[in-house]
Amino acid sequence: MTVCRVMGIETEYGISAPGDPSANPMFLSGQVITAYARANGLVVGRGGWDYTTEAPLRDARGWELGRAYADPSQLTDVDDPTLANVVLTNGARFYVDHAHPEYSGPEVTNPRDAIIWDRAGDEIMRRAAALLNPDPARPTVTLYKNNTDGKGASYGTHENYLMRRDLDFAQIVRGLTPFFVARQVLCGAGRVGIGQDSRTPGFQIAQRADFFEAEVGLETTIKRPIINTRDEPHATPDTYRRLHVIVGDANQSDVTNLLKLGTTAMVLTLIEAGSTPTGLTLADPVRAMHAVSHDPSLRATVELRDGRRLTALDLLWAYYEASRAFLAGEGAETMADPAVAVATDEVMTRWESVMTRLGTNPSQCAREVDWVAKHGVLEGLRSRDGLAWGEPRLSAIDIQWTDLRPAKNVFQRLRSRGLIEDLVDDAAVQAAVTSPPEDTRAWFRGECVRRFPHHVVSASWDSIVFDVPGQRALQRLALQEPLRATRAHIGHVIDRSPDVTTLLRDLLPEAD
Repeated sequence: MTVCRVMGIETEYGISAPGDPSANPMFLSGQVITAYARANGLVVGRGGWDYTTEAPLRDARGWELGRAYADPSQLTDVDDPTLANVVLTNGARFYVDHAHPEYSGPEVTNPRDAIIWDRAGDEIMRRAAALLNPDPARPTVTLYKNNTDGKGASYGTHENYLMRRDLDFAQIVRGLTPFFVARQVLCGAGRVGIGQDSRTPGFQIAQRADFFEAEVGLETTIKRPIINTRDEPHATPDTYRRLHVIVGDANQSDVTNLLKLGTTAMVLTLIEAGSTPTGLTLADPVRAMHAVSHDPSLRATVELRDGRRLTALDLLWAYYEASRAFLAGEGAETMADPAVAVATDEVMTRWESVMTRLGTNPSQCAREVDWVAKHGVLEGLRSRDGLAWGEPRLSAIDIQWTDLRPAKNVFQRLRSRGLIEDLVDDAAVQAAVTSPPEDTRAWFRGECVRRFPHHVVSASWDSIVFDVPGQRALQRLALQEPLRATRAHIGHVIDRSPDVTTLLRDLLPEAD
């Protein structure tokens, strides 16, 4: 597999009502989703979510948490009819989650496609906000692609990767924990303030790091763990495990997202092959997570269980060298696929180049790495105006950096001036706003919503429920194999189907 596997990104966006601090964020979030759905011909109340196969309390370590002991935020398998929840024609889920509008991108098969459909989510949010803001000078709602409000609240950007089910979960924990602690120097979004409530002045690499308090666990909003154990494959359960990653930041840079997804997918391949570097077990992973984030000089060391001390870059170089060795040996056969080879070479080349420059002069990566770009702008302002890190102006720029309004977003200003390197063009992103990826089951999900919106009652990652004219019972179609129901697989069936009755009649004999 190398860097190519089924993957996706889901992001909760920050939301506020300028001039109305008492506004209800759940109500505002619902307005965002509903306004966009109605403006795009989606049937509000239809095309919602199918919770049949949801199991948020099932733990990958071999047990299931009793519902009586779960925090209410963990019960994500309960439909709340008061909250907006729709499936989009691009195969994504668009809904209210924990008082935030969330865009869960469709399944893709490589890091570049993940970038495209993640940026499509930003565009969808911009369009939704614009519908609620007829006067841009006096916005009703403002959205931010960030992970904390700077006052103690955090909301997630999660990644999902399918991997083999037959691996012992403890093996996954051992292989991933040092990598996740170190990975933030490649893909942190940068943040003004130290500590969950930003009480201590300073700048840190990652927005989410201070909010992690445990090594391994099932929770995502309380006692957040570095390794999340939720066991919901959303695919054939005997074959797949879905790794739910909650330690990442919301990124705006294409290169940063490429590195976040590509290096993680590569490390999962090492874990599946039993080829991860050895001897990197951390003495205190949570403390190490915080220490790495708090040091933008990248000189901080973390203690290993064997007593050695290494920097985050030292840890990452160990994973990079193990990846190179794997690709030259056991993984060479996988690289015979041209598409896999191109995607893998791109990630490996970027990985080496960015780490080399981070190790000598991090500012050289300002065009590619989110936190470095932000740090450079803030340091320039500090130097020019003699500002301390506790200056409120810096915190305001930190928030404004992610304001989705193009005229306000500081990052977008850099991008428009050619100071940020893009990997995908705007035309591909605009197309992905309404069109699904063609090489996963997301294509069929999105096409059904587009072609038969009045007959799709609900959907999930692995199902679609249809209301078929003339039939008293709803028809549920399982889609447990993520690489089937693609355009190549069943495009001819849906193209010749004038209605949902014909679709299901023709499809079911071919669904296997």
